[in-house]
Amino acid sequence: MNLKLLIPVYFLLTIVLSTCTNTSQKESFKPPAIKKLGTIDTDLVETSPVVFNGKLYRFEYVRTKYEHNKTNDSYLRFIDHESGEATPSFGKGFHLGSAFVFNDTAYVTAVDSWGGEHIAMFVSSDLVNWEQRSVLDLYGYKIYNTSLCKADNRYVLMYEIGDPPEEAGQRFTARFAISKDLINWKVTPPECNYAKDRYTAPHALRYLNGYYYDFFLEAKGDYETYETYVVRSRDLIQWEASSLNPVLKASDEDKKIANPGLSAKQKQKIAEANNLNNSDIDFCELNGKLIINYSWGDQLGTEFLAEAVYDGTLKEFLEGWFPDIED
Repeated sequence: MNLKLLIPVYFLLTIVLSTCTNTSQKESFKPPAIKKLGTIDTDLVETSPVVFNGKLYRFEYVRTKYEHNKTNDSYLRFIDHESGEATPSFGKGFHLGSAFVFNDTAYVTAVDSWGGEHIAMFVSSDLVNWEQRSVLDLYGYKIYNTSLCKADNRYVLMYEIGDPPEEAGQRFTARFAISKDLINWKVTPPECNYAKDRYTAPHALRYLNGYYYDFFLEAKGDYETYETYVVRSRDLIQWEASSLNPVLKASDEDKKIANPGLSAKQKQKIAEANNLNNSDIDFCELNGKLIINYSWGDQLGTEFLAEAVYDGTLKEFLEGWFPDIED
């Protein structure tokens, strides 16, 4: 037998077997199992579940069109998840907020108008009394959603921009700012973004073990549907997408009634709604599981707030989207 002829065959078989094994392993990976509980309110979109002093709350940005808003203006508030009671409202006239809690202090970032140039921060140790700070003034920019997280010894703020075109590219795009003290902020270089080549509206930023995780809205087809995706990066410049995307997409489960207090009118609106979107995800960990809020609807103003859960830790959830990527 000619051994010289067998050597190339051996290497060829090794490559084929390795490829088959990797493909089989990749196909065996499953995304973290998110259980959708259903709709909890109508005409609410931007919310953040947080744990404050050991209790679960839901931060809410209340729009002027919200059925129970009689103030003729937008405002911000927190809802006790168990009792449903609301804290005193604050941030009148501010928009598109999100909440972050660290060391028994709540931080809320919001913009002064849809597509505004100013990002403000509201700070409280009791959810009643709030100190207002200025975070960024970016003239010529149009800013929308924000999300704040702690990354080792600094804080990182992700903010969504639609303009200027040279910075946003194809709207909407994530940009970032950093701070050591939550008071003084510095915008990162323009190459720190995601992503200028298409619609990638950002909503939730997390950090774990050297990686930033950006949960954003991906427009599918010719803006026919919208799904929540996740990417991660070590430097806010180079990003890798999860092979298990999407994180969330529209389904019949969105229309389940998870709040018995919804009126007959609201239930009818839910039943008749066109659902092509799962967006505005945010989440927190409590007692070893994740509480998730997201919005569904038609992306044209008919929108609903839904809740979901993941039976696992934040670490398991984040890393679960990237099982096939070696560090």
